[in-house]
Amino acid sequence: LSMIVSPSGKIPKYYVGTLAKLLETGDGKGGLQVGKDQGFLDLQEKMQQAYMMTPEVPDGLNAVLRPYQKEGFDWMVRLDAWGAGACLADDMGLGKTVQAIAFLLHKAQEGASLVIAPKSVVPNWQSELARFAPSLRCVVLNGMKDRRLVVDNAAAGDVVLATYGVLSSNGEALAGKKWNVVCLDEAHYIKNRETKVSKAAMDLKAGSRVILTGTPVQNNLSEVWNLFQFLNPGILGPYPDFVMKYRDAPDALRTEHKKLIQPFILRRTKEEVLKDLPVKTCFDYIVPLTQDEYDGYEGLRNDIYEQISSEENRISAFAGLTKLKLAACSMSLGNPAWSAPSSKMMHLMNILDKLYGTGDNVLVFSQFTSFLNEVRTELEGRGMKYLYLDGQTSTAERKRLVSEFQDGNVPIFLISLKAGGLGLNLTAANYVILLDVWWNPAIESQAMDRAHRIGQSRDVTVIRMISGNTVEEKIVRLQDKKQFLSDDMMEGTADTAKLSYDEIIELLKK
Repeated sequence: LSMIVSPSGKIPKYYVGTLAKLLETGDGKGGLQVGKDQGFLDLQEKMQQAYMMTPEVPDGLNAVLRPYQKEGFDWMVRLDAWGAGACLADDMGLGKTVQAIAFLLHKAQEGASLVIAPKSVVPNWQSELARFAPSLRCVVLNGMKDRRLVVDNAAAGDVVLATYGVLSSNGEALAGKKWNVVCLDEAHYIKNRETKVSKAAMDLKAGSRVILTGTPVQNNLSEVWNLFQFLNPGILGPYPDFVMKYRDAPDALRTEHKKLIQPFILRRTKEEVLKDLPVKTCFDYIVPLTQDEYDGYEGLRNDIYEQISSEENRISAFAGLTKLKLAACSMSLGNPAWSAPSSKMMHLMNILDKLYGTGDNVLVFSQFTSFLNEVRTELEGRGMKYLYLDGQTSTAERKRLVSEFQDGNVPIFLISLKAGGLGLNLTAANYVILLDVWWNPAIESQAMDRAHRIGQSRDVTVIRMISGNTVEEKIVRLQDKKQFLSDDMMEGTADTAKLSYDEIIELLKK
């Protein structure tokens, strides 16, 4: 009971089911004895009726939901029926968007809905709404002049799409309207309660709330509290009390928290629900450096280590680590005077030479656009066709590039990890190559899932290229060490493992 009662003695409505079980257990047995007023009984009945519902998929949905997708839709409808918000946390590629669209259709005649998504994902929402729910009027909030007009005129059957940037800059206008449904896609964008975008999200008024995320959740008190404060206000109590209670109790966090928020989270993995999805095979490709490369790398590492260990500055340490990661890809990126070819580049080209012209299609990801530019130069020198996408690519150009790749016209697609890890459906690819190692394996998984998702008809091979005896191998070990932090709960954070200064220093050591 202490888990659900706030310091003021109140119990959030979301725990009526939990409280009902406690009352049932205690009644007449010398245990918990609490009177049940009419408000409690009404809410309990409402919850029971919602649980017994058999929702019907809206006629206007131009899709046949898979069984697990129908379960997701039913779950959202039932939670909404008794006034609770839903966190749909399925694996990437399982169709969270179409489940959310089915829910928007279900609620369409009750008023206008608002969908907030990253800029890179908004075009996907546009195309999916047009494809699966043509009866809904989709409006994208763009120019400054028409935003207020669009918001004011939005009515039943309308879905307004906006980016998190628009939410941050025009929060007051969006908060001035009572929305039928507010859906946050990639909800980790509001993980920090102190940011302007998070505060703007909290100000939104909605009859129903849904958040979508596709990665396992970090045990970060502030982030978990903030996501669920938006979803079901008050569910975890006042922030200071919440932090004080759980800050020094990580084991309690993983058990009690899970009990508190689990009814409002639905997470399925591909292994659980997509038995017919083609196989995804992942392996690490260890690239041996030449002796010259290794000597140059070690010289750079030693210089950085000596400088950073004397400064004890985390920001400088992280910058030094980034330089070392660049050097692990290509020494020329850290030393412009370096003229010898990169071993990682040579091994990449050996792979692409074998795949080119065979009918195989390849996604090549890197977090470094500078390294991707070197790859572009090498491909052009070999006369190999490719497409390229990074953070500077316009929305219209992204759509064109995706269509061209999906049509099978060009077999190689170079993509910067942060720009293309979300919002792209690239099932024409049956090979994914990760050119470097990211801190958080969830980000790497998102990149893989551009190809390994619903609609894929071929087995997918994922190759992660790691320069041997470099910081990249150490990062992989650190990933494995930190992975347990996110195994128990759901999350939407972009960087699960936040490196301490000491961890950075360890990575810089020989």
